[in-house]
Amino acid sequence: MAESTIITGQFVRISQTPASIGERFLALVIDYILIGLYVYSTATLLSKFQVSSDFTMIVFFAVIYLPVLFYAFLCEMFNHGQSLGKKLMNIRVVKADGSTPSIGSYLLRWLLFPIDIPVTGGLGVLVILLTKNSQRMGDLAAGTMVIKDKNYRKIHVSLDEFDYLTKDYRPTYPQAADLSLEQVNVITRTLQSGKKDRARHIVQLAKKVQEILSITPRDGGQEQFLQTILRDYQYYALEEI
Repeated sequence: MAESTIITGQFVRISQTPASIGERFLALVIDYILIGLYVYSTATLLSKFQVSSDFTMIVFFAVIYLPVLFYAFLCEMFNHGQSLGKKLMNIRVVKADGSTPSIGSYLLRWLLFPIDIPVTGGLGVLVILLTKNSQRMGDLAAGTMVIKDKNYRKIHVSLDEFDYLTKDYRPTYPQAADLSLEQVNVITRTLQSGKKDRARHIVQLAKKVQEILSITPRDGGQEQFLQTILRDYQYYALEEI
């Protein structure tokens, strides 16, 4: 899996590598084994007690088996994106931009898990194989991905890298402040690309940015336009620090 690098608006470089489908599968197997052992041991323990009423049975069921149902959601929420299986496999859930997922993100990927595997017969596996960051449908909906924990790095970027933003710099396109981190990352990668069709991609991307931000470019080519957009974005990002 290729490593992805993102520079956030707070000038932190985040490098992360998507976990392979094999690592995710082994983590899931480990989780199921642990859940199976838990259910077996609790069922064995409960069989030694005589349940006197249906209400007591419901209480026992709620206290003991509900944690099994919410296992993945609770583990990831309280253990920084890791179930026990993920922790043993050194992988974890993060947002696609490298930040920590919200409770809503963890909940959404948990809710969509049955659609990814049990209900659709493993459609999520196919989606993982076809997406760039190995994301199942729950990940795509929640904006998350599963990464190799040991390859995750957060490095503060020296502001010297942006020394071309002089004190008297004035942005050309105020709309650049509305760009997302993902969009800025796409522009940066395109400008730094060494592929043969780089020029064509720059022209296509410049037109797309102009449409999204409703910008009429001033003098200069499309590459210069994208470079100016990046400088303007960095100007406004510095204003927020």
